[in-house]
Amino acid sequence: MTSVRLLPLLHSILVLQVQLSSPLEDNKIPPSLCTGHPGIPGSPGANGSPGQPGRDGRDGRDSAPGEQGPKGDRGETGETGVRGLTGDRGDPGEKGERGQHGECAVAPKSAFSAKLSQGHNLPLTVGDAVRFDKIILNEQGDYNTETGHFTCKVPGVYYFAVHATVYRASLQFDLMKNGHVVASYFQFYGNWPKPASLSGGSLLHLIPGDQVWVQMALGEYNGFYSSTKTDSIFTGFLVYSDWKNSAVFA
Repeated sequence: MTSVRLLPLLHSILVLQVQLSSPLEDNKIPPSLCTGHPGIPGSPGANGSPGQPGRDGRDGRDSAPGEQGPKGDRGETGETGVRGLTGDRGDPGEKGERGQHGECAVAPKSAFSAKLSQGHNLPLTVGDAVRFDKIILNEQGDYNTETGHFTCKVPGVYYFAVHATVYRASLQFDLMKNGHVVASYFQFYGNWPKPASLSGGSLLHLIPGDQVWVQMALGEYNGFYSSTKTDSIFTGFLVYSDWKNSAVFA
């Protein structure tokens, strides 16, 4: 009885729902009105385009250092590089210590000339040195008027010369080196009214300490003479030095 009364009510509700809904599209029935059987699965769709790259992942943790590997072979020598630019000048260094004394930078000198003074007493015995007592030149002091000896200080080659005026007697003298005769000279005097002359010279090689002088050869031949107008002169000078071999200039 109750179900029969409800039928008109349900019909009115159904009619009202159809009127209120929008018109149905072709072949489309709302699921609320009709439910069919599931359809056949469709074929797979086409592959999609590649997606955008993802973000970088986080850095991993540092691991412990590995063991040192063996030393590699030495590489080939490279080509010489281009020469670099000249650097700036450095600061001056400290002043060094003073060096030892060097050899003489100035050419050594040695020269003298002396003559007999007037009225000088000449030696009368053989072996006496003739003392030329009046100095003309003796800047280095190598000639001694007291002994008549020249003493070498600079090693080298010297030239010695003797010019004698001969008067009132014949003359013979020797040029001596360290007690040995180097050269002998003789002039005979024949009672001439005017003085004669006798000259001679020699080159000698000397070392420091060597001595050279003029010595009488014969006692009776002692005709050395000197006056205001004529002289007897003993001269010597250094020609060249070999001082590098001498301790005098070390």
